Amino acid sequence: MNILVTGSKGQLGRELQHLAPSYDGHRFVFTDKEELDITVAGPLISYFRENKVDCVINCAGYTAVDAAEDDLKEAKRLNTNAVGYLADAAAEVDALMVHVSTDYVFNGQLYRPYIESDVARPCSVYGKTKLEGEVEVLFRSTRSVIIRTSWLYSSYGHNFVKTILKKAAAEGMLHVVNDQVGTPTYAADLAKAIMDMLPLLPEKIRGEIYNYSNEGVCSWYDFALAIIEEAGLDCPVSPVPGKTLKTAAVRPPYSVLNKTKIRSAYNLEIPHWRDGLRRCLEILNR
Repeated sequence: MNILVTGSKGQLGRELQHLAPSYDGHRFVFTDKEELDITVAGPLISYFRENKVDCVINCAGYTAVDAAEDDLKEAKRLNTNAVGYLADAAAEVDALMVHVSTDYVFNGQLYRPYIESDVARPCSVYGKTKLEGEVEVLFRSTRSVIIRTSWLYSSYGHNFVKTILKKAAAEGMLHVVNDQVGTPTYAADLAKAIMDMLPLLPEKIRGEIYNYSNEGVCSWYDFALAIIEEAGLDCPVSPVPGKTLKTAAVRPPYSVLNKTKIRSAYNLEIPHWRDGLRRCLEILNR
């Protein structure tokens, strides 16, 4: 297949670039905003035709959760409108669209792992615009898959793992939220899952939603403790309730994703989050 990857400078996009040589049966085109503006509809369709796109993996998006509260226009432009334009372009050439979404489409009040058919009730601008992007895919694509993931991190880009490592080296004590529960996801594992799924997807698949994160459950506090421990650092971590941090956006208190559907459909072996963390830290420590 000719595979177009948007948002290629982000964490998942970079992991797909790293993985691409292992899938030499495909031709990859990696783009970011400098190479391809996905927020303008007309040129997108021409681009898909000229490059004979068979599949687009959309890794682009507005991911600054707190900033989105005061930047609705830009969040909607990237997380909703651009997704619709990509869906239209993909439909024009009958290409498969793989769209990456988020656990933040849920409000976190269910307190059991979310399945794909649970009602989405986002509690932040980020979550709302991502859910609206899902709707664009559902109504405008002809062949598509939506993959919801959670707490993404990587050896690339800015993320929680790198933030904790940096602060642990510079500060004597860390204060981390202990009442928001979910699952960290190593972007390299998500990238591999996507690539392993592609040849197994039904030809006529449309608007199918899957959850993917690493296995296991933890709080941000638990995650920070694991990062400090696995990195061999000596820095105390103190648990604090989320309300003490006064963030602009409301976070779901519980956003664990049930992976039964994707695991059984594609026979995926999903690593535990702690295993993913170890592999990420090995790369960061090279």
